[in-house]
Amino acid sequence: MLVTNPFATFTTPEGRDALANTLDSRFQVDVEHTAHRGHAGELGARAAAEGYDAVVVHGGDGSVNEVANGILGAPDSPTRSPSSLPALAVVPGGSANVFARALGISRDPLIATAQLMSMIEDRARRSISLGHTLGRWFLFNAGMGMDAIVVRQMEDQRHRGKKATASRYFRTTLGSFFRPSITPPTFTVEVPEREPIEGVRFGFVSNTGPWTYLGTRRIQTNPGTDFDSGLGIFAATSVSVPRNLVLGSRLLAGTDPKARHLFRDDDVEWVTFTSPEPADVQMDGDYLGLHRRLEFGYRRDVLDVVAPPAGG
Repeated sequence: MLVTNPFATFTTPEGRDALANTLDSRFQVDVEHTAHRGHAGELGARAAAEGYDAVVVHGGDGSVNEVANGILGAPDSPTRSPSSLPALAVVPGGSANVFARALGISRDPLIATAQLMSMIEDRARRSISLGHTLGRWFLFNAGMGMDAIVVRQMEDQRHRGKKATASRYFRTTLGSFFRPSITPPTFTVEVPEREPIEGVRFGFVSNTGPWTYLGTRRIQTNPGTDFDSGLGIFAATSVSVPRNLVLGSRLLAGTDPKARHLFRDDDVEWVTFTSPEPADVQMDGDYLGLHRRLEFGYRRDVLDVVAPPAGG
């Protein structure tokens, strides 16, 4: 099954048709276009129920997240072997395409298509671990606080017809830290074998690295977290501009992110965020609204993907 999102930032009718025709030249392909929010998840569930070998998603990270959740079902549903489910493949069509690039898939749709066709023919599958919270799986990260506020502001801009470019993300992030009217509530972070971290202003939990990309630059918040490890936690207790400019410069430079106001661990079994008042939450770059409590877990080797070997 080929699932395409006609509303993704960098897809075109010509590109979608070319992808469908190219795949159809070697494989039996059913093409499905998403029509509404949640539709990609419905198609993923149908692909699992009807025994498809693979689902190729041409769209952004939000569409890929929906398809993965559709294939797997809720985290508390009965576990199925990854080999009995469709493998997930991605041809990037969004603005960041974090998940595909973390798997080693080219950001260029033409090169990605050639990669995938070769790997599908060779039945090159790889099992990966996923994180979960709020009854959903996440592919690369979920967060509470300032990063979720940035995602909310970006979605507002997209609804006004503006493209979600890397430069717009960067400007929106800087503006959020400099604007005094934006004051995310503090919350508490709990992880195994440690006293609770109080007064956290923004934090996210990663299932892999990088956290995101700024153009071609990888932004690594948890360099030791990958698809084969536990969860990565990155939690800051300050939104001070000077302190976070120093931290941000370390992230941009690709050096080990350290700061006195930062707690980080690259391999934990579970994480809990608890806020006394509703706080903004995002998952895989999609805004999920306001929540008071997030309980994060993960499951090893839960989903097969069409991707190069780890580290390849």
